[in-house]
Amino acid sequence: MTTREAHLVGSLPGSSAAEAMGMALDILGPFLHSLPDGETGEHRNWILSIVEQLRAHPDLELQREGDWSDYDKTPRFRVRRGHRLFGATLDLGHVASVRETFPVFEKLRTAAGREGDLAFQQGVPSDLDLAMFSFGPLGALRHRRAFTEATLVEVRAVATLTGPSTLFQVEMPAELVLLARAPAPARPPLARLLARGLTQLAAGAPPGTRFAVHLCLGDMNNRAYGTMGDVGPLVLLANALVDAWPADRPLELVHAPFAAADRPATVDPDFYAPLGQIRLPAGVRFAAGFVHEAQTLGDQRRIRTIIEGHPGRPVVIASACGLGRRTDEAARVVLERTAELCAD
Repeated sequence: MTTREAHLVGSLPGSSAAEAMGMALDILGPFLHSLPDGETGEHRNWILSIVEQLRAHPDLELQREGDWSDYDKTPRFRVRRGHRLFGATLDLGHVASVRETFPVFEKLRTAAGREGDLAFQQGVPSDLDLAMFSFGPLGALRHRRAFTEATLVEVRAVATLTGPSTLFQVEMPAELVLLARAPAPARPPLARLLARGLTQLAAGAPPGTRFAVHLCLGDMNNRAYGTMGDVGPLVLLANALVDAWPADRPLELVHAPFAAADRPATVDPDFYAPLGQIRLPAGVRFAAGFVHEAQTLGDQRRIRTIIEGHPGRPVVIASACGLGRRTDEAARVVLERTAELCAD
C-alpha cells in the first residue's frame, strides 16, 4: 500500500529525457505527483549553462574568469560601460528545452496511465540566485530585476506549452545559505526580506500558477555551498515564505534539505528540534530531503521518524537536491531507497 509520496528535485540519471523520466517512473511511479524532465545534457549542472551563455551577451563583459571547479571559481560578469541589462535580452533556456521534453513526458505519462494526476514539473532558479551567480552579491542588487523579468517571461511561455497543471519549482540555495551564515539575531528579519523577494516573483506569475519551493544548500560537483548547525534557518525561511505567499498562486510543496550533497543527514535529534516551530498549512506538502546513497536504510528510517514527529504528519520523501551530479549508480540507489521509504 502506498503510504507516502515521493518528490524528485530536478536532475536525474540518464543520457536523455526519455531515459531519465522512464527510469523515475519505473522506480517511483506510484509515489509521484509531479515529474521533472530530468534536466539532462547541458541542464544537468543547474544554472551553469545559463551563466556561461552570458559570455556572448553584447551588454556584458567578463570581470573574473572561472572554471566552475568550486563555488569561488565561477565566472563573474559586469555590465559594459554605457550599456544596460534588460530581461528581454536574457534567454534562460527553459522554453527551448521544454519544447523538446514535454512531448516525451506526455507519451510516458499516457503509457503509465497517469494522464489525470501526474503533473509536469519545471525547475525555476530564483531570480536572486541567477543574479548572484552571474554578478556577485553587490551586482545582484543592481541587476536582479532583469532576471526577474526574464524568469517571468519563461514561466508564462512554459505554461503556454504545457498547460495550467504544470508545477513550477523555484530553487533557492543562495537564500538559505545566506540565512544560515547570518548571525542568529539577524536571521528573522533577513528571512522576511528574502521571502518577500521570492513571493514578489511568484506574484508576477499568472494567477493560478502552481508552485513548489526547493530550499537548498547547494550541490555543485556534489559538494554543498553551505551547512546548518541545526534546521532553524530553513524553518525561519519556510515560515516567512508561507506567511507572505500570494493566495492566488498556490504553494503546494516546500522541500527542505537535511542531507548536504555528499554528506548524509545526521541522526542527532537535536539537529531537527526547530522543526517543532514550522508552520505549514495542511495544503502545503513538506518534502524532507534526506535520502542518501551513503547511509543505511535503518538510519534513514530513524531520520524519517524524527522529522515526522515534529509536523505530526507523513512527509514527502526526497533527496536533498537533484541527482545529476552523482554517478548513475549512486543516483539509482537514491531512487530505489526513496521507493523503500515511501512504501514501508
